[in-house]
Amino acid sequence: MADTQYILPNDIGVSSLDCREAFHLLSPTERLYAHHLSRAAWYGGLAVLLQTSPEAPYIYTLLSRLFRTQDPDQLRQHALAEGLTEEEYQAFLVYAAGVYSNMGNYKSFGDTKFVPNLPKEKLERVILGSEAAQQHPKEVRDLWQTCGELMFSLEPRLRHLGLGKEGITTYFSGDCTMEDAKLAQDFLDSQNLSAYNTRLFKDVDQEGKPRYEVRLASVLSTDPALDSELTSKLKSYEFQGSHFQVTRGDYAPLLQKVVDHLEKAKAYAANSHQEQMLAQYIESFTQGSIEAHKRGSRFWIQDKGPIVESYIGFVESYRDPFGSRGEFEGFVAMVNKAMSAKFERLVESAEQLLKELPWPPAFEKDKFLTPDFTSLDVLTFAGSGIPAGINIPNYDDLRQTEGFKNVSLGNVLAVAYATQREKLTFLEEEDKDLYTRWKGPSFDVQVGLHELLGHGSGKLFAQDEKGVFNFDQETVINPETGEQIQSWYRSGETWDSKFSTIASSYEECRAESVGLYLCLNPQVLEIFGFKGADAEDVIYVNWLNMVRAGLLALEFYTPEASNWRQAHMQARFVILRVLLEAGEGLVTVTPTTGSDGRPDARVRLDRSKIRSVGRPALERFLRRLQVLKSTGDVAGGRALYEGYAAVTDAPPECFLSLRDTVLLRKESRKLIVQPNTRLEGSEVQLLEYEASAAGLIRSFTERFPEDGPELEEVLTRLATADARFWKSPSEAQCGQA
Repeated sequence: MADTQYILPNDIGVSSLDCREAFHLLSPTERLYAHHLSRAAWYGGLAVLLQTSPEAPYIYTLLSRLFRTQDPDQLRQHALAEGLTEEEYQAFLVYAAGVYSNMGNYKSFGDTKFVPNLPKEKLERVILGSEAAQQHPKEVRDLWQTCGELMFSLEPRLRHLGLGKEGITTYFSGDCTMEDAKLAQDFLDSQNLSAYNTRLFKDVDQEGKPRYEVRLASVLSTDPALDSELTSKLKSYEFQGSHFQVTRGDYAPLLQKVVDHLEKAKAYAANSHQEQMLAQYIESFTQGSIEAHKRGSRFWIQDKGPIVESYIGFVESYRDPFGSRGEFEGFVAMVNKAMSAKFERLVESAEQLLKELPWPPAFEKDKFLTPDFTSLDVLTFAGSGIPAGINIPNYDDLRQTEGFKNVSLGNVLAVAYATQREKLTFLEEEDKDLYTRWKGPSFDVQVGLHELLGHGSGKLFAQDEKGVFNFDQETVINPETGEQIQSWYRSGETWDSKFSTIASSYEECRAESVGLYLCLNPQVLEIFGFKGADAEDVIYVNWLNMVRAGLLALEFYTPEASNWRQAHMQARFVILRVLLEAGEGLVTVTPTTGSDGRPDARVRLDRSKIRSVGRPALERFLRRLQVLKSTGDVAGGRALYEGYAAVTDAPPECFLSLRDTVLLRKESRKLIVQPNTRLEGSEVQLLEYEASAAGLIRSFTERFPEDGPELEEVLTRLATADARFWKSPSEAQCGQA
């Protein structure tokens, strides 16, 4: 059997997302709006398969064929007859549920591959003897031959997502390196093109020179376009001695279905902001225009307090090894009025709270753009995973000048972050009851501060295309050096493009640090209903949770490549290092031996020193993070951040050794079963499923009842069209022959 870090255990937690009450409070029109937005999100979410690994679309298609023909109970009888044990069949169901839940065969949280926890030969018998194989023997056998080996392979390069020798990615063709990614980013910057909706494919011409295709996601390919500005960029270029071709049409059949349902949703929009937002999204996905998506995001920002909230597009860049390309994501949710009222009070206090952050006023936005901040119950979240909270849009220019929205996903928090005392690791016994009681409430506070005042704070010093600066070069002083500002963002440069591989983690670290720093404020805690001893317990558990998370983060560090696979967890490890460095016994991490005789560890936080030792240390660190970000000082930012993110076996913590302990005692992230909506006549019905691997599989089997076979054909066709980009030279030659 495979190493446990590359499998999903049979007893993995599975929870169903409950949004029944919020859904039933919607009007018939609001339900229709939510339904069509959900359909758009689910169709677009299938593009994540093509953004993850070469084999992911084939694995999904194979599973889809199996379970569309026989449900999990029916297939179980066949599997047992083929000689599988109950445990082996359950392992297969968990694997299939994992593929659906992560939209691919790599974990969305950690980017680690997972493989079936049963013998390949047994799974082959189940697949080739299934009803699906009897009905379509050639198709099913071809699918198995295409993805069977890769499904189980754990050769070193395939264990993690990454670029070049560091891992596998389908944002770039297999022969691309980090140098290619940097060259492509420089090219995109030179043409004022965003990388968010692109992939990069590299070929070699007859003279052995590299040729690059930058492919935009869109419905249209070579057809005439209404957006003449974008059309003019669809051509060949010579750049720094290399040939670039800008094309479009990536994921076209899937995006066509997205557009179809966005068009239908427009008929049920609540106001003109929603209508114009959807019109711009439609143009963006049709044309391949990020500028149109930005325009849609502007209308989205202006749509304050909607009953049905949604966002869709190529959003988060966590899984691009270079840090610039967005994964497709779409969510639809309904407002939770009770928690939203608390967040609204936090928004009302935001301008005052921003003044408490440890950087000069010149490093803060010229004007705080009051955002929407709501707690939502999720109906649909399509993509590779569901976060606890969101601060979007991610476009720097919009965030700086027009604003953003904050979203806390209440029903996700309720199931994904629930804590059972008996499963708690790495804590002192006397902390466990307190932690269990206050983990949820403290996380509400942290998410609120993280999203609103973490991601929502700070100014980027920039010079526009006309040479105009958004800060006074004569008077603004760098508080770290005492000198005038020496660096800034030039026209076309963004936070992601400039800081690239560390951008996501650095920003998450800054936001987490803001949350820890401001949760010490009594005004914040009163907003959430905490005073006196309860408030002190919330603070303690929030800080304790962060240092424990920093230790748990070691699971997502790869010693062989000396890199991190998950931005949020790297950020939490960095904060742990900062607080350890503060000294005076504020935080200690002590290796021990557990009651089972195996290695263990304990994290201790001295609550009496949080304000006297922890706060000053966090203040210094947070100021440095912001100053380096504001000034676009990549060299300084990398030196600071990568220094803290380094994992060594230096005493007293010996983090490399502790990593083995973390892996030994890790608990797998829960799988979440989401509902479906179905249109019956003019009414929308909510379809819910049991909290099990089989329930999660059924939710996907029923997700595309009208066009499941068509989608399977689309996914395999799109994957096959680009398969040569991930074959070895010898495989490519065989394929050409």
